[in-house]
Formats: sequence, C-alpha cells, structure tokens
Amino acid sequence: MVMGSLRQEADLVIIGGGPGGYVAALRAADLGREVTLIDERERLGGVCLLEGCIPSKTLINAVELTTAVRDGRRFGVGFDNVRIDPVQLRAHTDEVVAGLTRGIDQLIAARGIDRVQARARLSGPRSLALEGGEASEVDFRDCIIATGSRPRRLAMAEGLPVWSSTEALALPDLPERLVVVGGGYIGLELGLVYAGLGSLVTVVEFEPRLLTGADPDLVQVMVERARGQLDEIQADSRVVAMRHSGGGFVLDLERPGGREQIEADQVLVSVGRVPNTDDLGLEGTSIQLDAQGHIPVDEQGRSCQPHIWAIGDAVPGPMLAHKATREAKVAAEALAGQASAFDNRAIPAVVFTDPEIAWAGITEAEARETGLAVDVGRFPLRALGRARTLGRSEGLVKIIADPDTGLVLGVGMVGPWASELIAEGVLAIEMGATLEDLMVTIHPHPTLSEAIMEAAEVAAGVQVHLPR
Repeated sequence: MVMGSLRQEADLVIIGGGPGGYVAALRAADLGREVTLIDERERLGGVCLLEGCIPSKTLINAVELTTAVRDGRRFGVGFDNVRIDPVQLRAHTDEVVAGLTRGIDQLIAARGIDRVQARARLSGPRSLALEGGEASEVDFRDCIIATGSRPRRLAMAEGLPVWSSTEALALPDLPERLVVVGGGYIGLELGLVYAGLGSLVTVVEFEPRLLTGADPDLVQVMVERARGQLDEIQADSRVVAMRHSGGGFVLDLERPGGREQIEADQVLVSVGRVPNTDDLGLEGTSIQLDAQGHIPVDEQGRSCQPHIWAIGDAVPGPMLAHKATREAKVAAEALAGQASAFDNRAIPAVVFTDPEIAWAGITEAEARETGLAVDVGRFPLRALGRARTLGRSEGLVKIIADPDTGLVLGVGMVGPWASELIAEGVLAIEMGATLEDLMVTIHPHPTLSEAIMEAAEVAAGVQVHLPR
C-alpha cells in the first residue's frame, strides 16, 4: 500500500498488532501476501506485551526472587535487608517491554510489511476508514480482525479513580491497603505482586471459591500459601457499593452472614475482559456478534463474510495470547490456500501465582459434570526428590485418562514451574498419548517432570513411589 493518497488499496489488511495480529502479518508475508498491519498504538505487541503478560511476569519474577532469597534461610543461605526498589523495577520492566517491541519492529520491517498507525473501522464490507493515519480510506481484498480485548468495567466504579490491570502494572505507587475486586487469575497474580511489594492486600471474589475454571484441589494448594501472603481473602462476597472518600475507598460487601464494610487506599478491579468488537463498523457487514461480543468464525478463522477473518480475543474461546498466536498462523495459512485449521484438542491455561497452577484438556470437575467416566492419578510433590531439594514440596500433578483405553484426556498441576511443565501434558493430549506412553518415557532424575510420569503410573494403578 502506497502512502499519501486519501483512498488506497491493499491486499491483506490486519487490524491489531498484538500476539494475534503481528504473528498473522509475519506468517502471511512469508506465504506471499502483501500485508498492511494497522494498529492505533505507537508500539506493536498488544495488551499482552505492553500492559499484560510480559510486564506482569517481570513483576512476578522480582517478587518470587525476593521470596526465594528470604526462604533461603532454611538452606543456610542468609541475606540481610532484602528489598525491592520500585523505581528500578519499573525501569527494568519498561526495558523488557521495549526490547521485545524493537524485536517485533525488526521482524515487520524485514518482511516488508506496511505498518500503519491509525484507528481502523470498517466502512463497508471491503473498506476501512482510518483515523490518525496519512490515508483516510483503504479498500482491501481480505481482512483479519485481531483487535484483542480490554478490562471489563464495574458499573459502580464509574468515575472513581480505581485501577484496572493496566494501571496496576504501571506501578504508579504502592498503596498501604489494596483491595482487589475479582479472584480470577489476573486479580490473584497482581494481588500477590503488590503483597510482595509490601501492600496489605484483600481479595474479594463473588464466587464461593477462587479460580473457578481450575480444579479445586489444585487451587486449594495455592490458596493455602497465598493466605500467608495476602492480608485477607473474601470469597462468596459481592461488592454492592463503592465510594471514594478522603483520598481512600470504602466498599460495602454483601456476604452470606450479612453486610460488611472495608476500607482501602486503592482498589484494583479485575472482573474479566471484553472483546474490542463493539466499535468496528460491523453493522456495515453481515457479521452478527454473539452474546459475549465475539465474532463467530469457522475452524480457520473465517467469518460469515468469506473475506473477513477474526482471531484471538475477538472470537470465542479463552482470551489467551498463545491461542491468538496459533489462530493467527492458521488464518494466514488458510488465506494462502493451505489446508490449515484450528483443530487443537487442548489449550493450556496457566496462573502465575505462587505456586503456579496449570492445566490442559478436560478437568476433573468437567468430567464429573458431564458424567464422563475417567481414571485420575495424583502424585504429590512431597514424594518427589527434586521438589524436596527445592524446598517446595507443596503441590501435585494429576493425569485424567479414559479408563478403557488409557488415553490421556487432561493434565493438571500446581507447584513450582508448572507453567513450563504443562507443555508435556498438552503434547500428550494433542498426540493422542496414553498412560503407557507417559509411563515408559524416561524422564530425567531428579526433576519435577518426573511427577508427570509418576501421576500416569498412579492413574494406571501401577505406582512405585506411593502405596498401592
């Protein structure tokens, strides 16, 4: 696309420069398409890189490093005056993000992709109106919508200076008392970060338990440790009123035992995310959003308008960066005429709390709810040599399998480095592996990965390191 005129033509336009959009651009360019990537931000990377996954994991790493140093006393390793410098941590986080965005820019330039900074909105089935760019209108052959999502707002907090995850990750200050509204993975991760930085953190969750998408036995291990880090966990509690007074906040909670008031210096609202599809100009097409605001697509990412595709948080499914990246490659390949489809059997979920929680495939709770007969093998980390050497023996790994064939249907775990270990479980599900496959695969000793093999043995009833 040549810049300069008011109305221009493009082959493939991609709206959104996050882990879905920029990956789709790179893959499509490699496959011979002329790509125009449009994003209204100055830097590419989307929420995940700029104000989500990467900044949060940088902060989490700093807090976990501090915790590990303090826990080192049990090994005879002592340090005095262990502390985190928020200013230096903020600068380090900014540099991590900047380095990754520079890398994306280099990849985009090397592929000859036309990068446009503008706000894009469909003005017709095959045209875009741009705000902020040199061109005002673009006609396209094909389009991929990869506009991501934004934090869901709390109606009662409108007009109040509360934080979303975006503000919290910028480390604007360290409130003495922080209330996190929402006990999902974002709320818990950020709540534990601020607790590690010195804030007194209370987590308020509407549901009776935290992390309702994960199996309770995994969550409980994390909750037991989190209770020593958080000031309070208020589950089965609903915020019915919130007001800003005297530089702080007062929240009214409704609980089974009655009403309660709590005070805070700052409030972080983390009650989910909504797709950025409500102001795309879709009314000029035949596309109808579903009840959650997602664009319905087929297994290749194609909408009901064959030349308009959508991926990532804009379509149904978990709002996860790695899902968007996989969908991006599928859409780009399908647009190039390849026989590609999003037919993945498992999308891993990871919660970067301390300890980490990860799962893939069917959960034990889902099996029970659907009446599916399964064999479940649990292996506690306290029986694992490597976990003992790390001084982190809380946690477990469990395998869920078909009782007749031994086919691995699901894997769940809670413990150190679960985020790294879950990939073996995902591969097992994708490859159609059985318990036998996991059991006979030699895992190095002593490692945490052995727990996967051990859990498979428990599910098959042939465990060695646990009583029969």
